[in-house]
Amino acid sequence: MKNYLAMCTGSPSAMAAWHELPEAERQQQFAQGMAAWQQWATDNAGAIVEMGGPLSRTKLVDRQGITDIRNNLSAYMVVRAESQEAAARLFLGHPHFMMFPGEGVEIMEILPIPAG
Repeated sequence: MKNYLAMCTGSPSAMAAWHELPEAERQQQFAQGMAAWQQWATDNAGAIVEMGGPLSRTKLVDRQGITDIRNNLSAYMVVRAESQEAAARLFLGHPHFMMFPGEGVEIMEILPIPAG
């Protein structure tokens, strides 16, 4: 079994559309989405290494210093699976993009740190 980083993505335009929904509709969809997310977590509890969580604003640190930037990363989670394909299958129909304004989930194997 290997560990995989699952990065939930969503564009600023998707979030803008979410915030344009009437408040009552957004709150109802949020409640349904959270219930579906909790059910997904219960159904996949054996594969979840770290539940992770939502991500906020981003700062880029590079040779020029620190800069505020935007990206499409909105949440993360670590799962364990036999393969990257199996890890990806865990997220088919996930509430992140079925009920929330998210657009996808990117799955990457977490590789061991090379011995030096």
